[in-house]
Amino acid sequence: MKKLFFLLLIGSISVVACNSSGSSADKKDSATSAPAAAPAAAESKGLELIGASDCTTCHRLHKEAPGASIGPSYSEVAARYPHAADTTVDRLVNKVINGGSGVWGTVPMTPHAALPPSDVKEMVTYILSIKS
Repeated sequence: MKKLFFLLLIGSISVVACNSSGSSADKKDSATSAPAAAPAAAESKGLELIGASDCTTCHRLHKEAPGASIGPSYSEVAARYPHAADTTVDRLVNKVINGGSGVWGTVPMTPHAALPPSDVKEMVTYILSIKS
């Protein structure tokens, strides 16, 4: 089941990537920039951990992604919580592990106590890095 959700997440990302606008020169320049290499490795680990978890059961990458979404999209989370301080990351890691309710509506987020805090931190860091 987790593999199915991972595949759906990858498929959503592929659709977004294929539909992105911009010239091929813009894409070439962004693909060859050296500073982006280090964050990309960290982001891919966060994305991989999300795909291996049950997160995509309730969340999508973007609000417009196909399929019903119980929780907010990752891009909505990134827009609400600026990645300016470690306290933001720590607070969201806590919320993922312990669950919560009332911030995004009436449906509570279930606790994910079995996830290691270091993995959740990678996931949250990836989510906060998303640009809508």
